[in-house]
Formats: sequence, C-alpha cells, structure tokens
Amino acid sequence: MSRQSQDTPRRGARTQRAGAGGRWRSWGRHHRAMALDSVRRLVRYPVGSLLTMLAIAIALVLPAALWLTLDSARLLDAELEESATLTAYLETRVDAAEAGRIEEALAAQQGVEATRLITAEEGMAEFQASLGLEDALARLPGNPLPASVVISPSDPAPQAVRRLAERLGDVSGVEEVRLDLAWLERLRHLAELGQRVTLALGVLFGLGVLLVVGNTIRLAVENRRKEIEVVTLIGATHQFVRRPFLYSGAWYGLGGGILAWGLLALGGDWLSGPVASLAASYGASFVLPTLGIGGSATLLACSTLLGWLGAWIAVSRHLAQIRPR
Repeated sequence: MSRQSQDTPRRGARTQRAGAGGRWRSWGRHHRAMALDSVRRLVRYPVGSLLTMLAIAIALVLPAALWLTLDSARLLDAELEESATLTAYLETRVDAAEAGRIEEALAAQQGVEATRLITAEEGMAEFQASLGLEDALARLPGNPLPASVVISPSDPAPQAVRRLAERLGDVSGVEEVRLDLAWLERLRHLAELGQRVTLALGVLFGLGVLLVVGNTIRLAVENRRKEIEVVTLIGATHQFVRRPFLYSGAWYGLGGGILAWGLLALGGDWLSGPVASLAASYGASFVLPTLGIGGSATLLACSTLLGWLGAWIAVSRHLAQIRPR
C-alpha cells in the first residue's frame, strides 16, 4: 500500500474532527451572542423589564417566606422536643428519705438522662409563689401535695417518651407518671399543614411566574414576527429561533429571583428587631432564619428555571403558528 493511500484516512479523520470542533465552537459563539443580545434587549427597555422582574419577585417572596417560617418552626419543634420532661408523682406516704431512694431508682432506669427531686415542701412553696395565695394555703391542715421527680428522657421522641412513662409507672412508690405531649403533637400537625400549604402556594405562584414570563415572551415574539419569518424562510431551525427568547426568559427569572432575595433580606432586617424584643419579653432568644448560601442558590435556580420554562412554552406555542410567507 502506498504512503499516499495510508495518509488519506488520517487526513479524513482530522478533517472530521476539525469539522466537529468547528460546529461546537460555532454553537458556543451563537449561545454567547444570543445571551448578550438578550441582555441588551432587556436593558433597552429598563422599565418594562424591571416591572416584569418585580412581578416575578412578588410571586416568589410569599412561598419563600413561608418556607423560612416553617424552617424556624422545625427548629423550635426540635428545641421543644429536647425540653420534653416527665413528672413522676410519688405516693403521699413516701417520706423524704424514701423519696431520695425512689429518685435513684428512677435515674437508674434505661432511657433516663437526668432527674430532679421536688419534695412536698418545695412543691407547696412553688405552688404558693406561682399563685400568690400564701395566706389561704397556710390555713390548710396539712400539705396535700406529694413529692415528685422531674425526669429528662434521653430520647425526646413522643413514642419513646410514652414507653418510658409506662415503664416508670411500675416503679415501687410511684403513684402516677404524667407527660403532656398534646401541645407538641398539635405543633407537629400545624407544621405538616404549613408544609402542604407552602407547597400548594409554591405551585400556584410558580404557575404565576410561568404566565408572567410567557406573556412577556409572547409579546416579544409578536414584535419580532417578521424577523422570525425571514430566518425561518432561509432555513433556520426552531432551536435557532427559540434560543434568544429562552435566554430572555432565563434573565427575567434570574432578575426576579435576585429581587425576591433582596426583598426577603430587607424584610428580615426590618422584622428582626421586633421579633427579638418579643422573644426577650418571654425570656427566650429567637433570631429570624435567613436563606443562607444553599437557600439563596435554590431560590435563584428555581426562578431562573421557571423563567426559562415559561419562555420555552410561549415560544414553542407561537412558533407552531408562524409560517413563512
């Protein structure tokens, strides 16, 4: 085989690779050009572009704010679970020495993290101080309150606490073990309801974003109808025609996400002072949650995706109706 015949396939392979590389470079250049062109078109009409982005931001702020509220509720729920306690009321015949032994027996039980004994005298003193009825309670012939042991469980889960309460109730000298998890269950049910409401509102406002972007892109397609007919007539594909409008929708969505992020940040700063003061009046410390890096990235990604999707739906629908003449 001659040298020329051996070089021919190699030159053909190099030519094929060069052609593929050229197509990719051309594809990348067109994307960059369309991205920059769509930005220039938005800047050319700043008021209309800003109003569209503001409408998108308003549609995104409410579900994002509800999501932050639920996030703070989950943190509060976790703190309340950690503070869940049991109260074991001892039999009235139990004296102080036996109450100490019962406390040691309760502390030795599996699942008990810490215990605190409240004698009958201490319980009466706390009761008098909380109600302010020292004179009336002092006339009682005796102390009707039993000694009690406050128990902190190692596992604050409601099911684990219930099982622990049943086991501690069998300890000798314990009259009754009480736990109040009804408020914790109500809070959990409210959090679940809030999650579903937030999801429903997120879907509804997401559809609103699609409608806002779709209507804006529809007007842009109608304004450039003649241009689209010309490029379609000379052989442009739908992907080629659709590309600048998709970038416009993505820029609308990204701008709306940035405005929504700014509104959430301003609202958080505006409300942080009154919320901290209200929490301090109840002897607690509470800080409004923020989006953080992950939440901000999620918000911007969702807004950009919604803008791109709204543009794709609008352009695809109208391109099917445009025919070159």
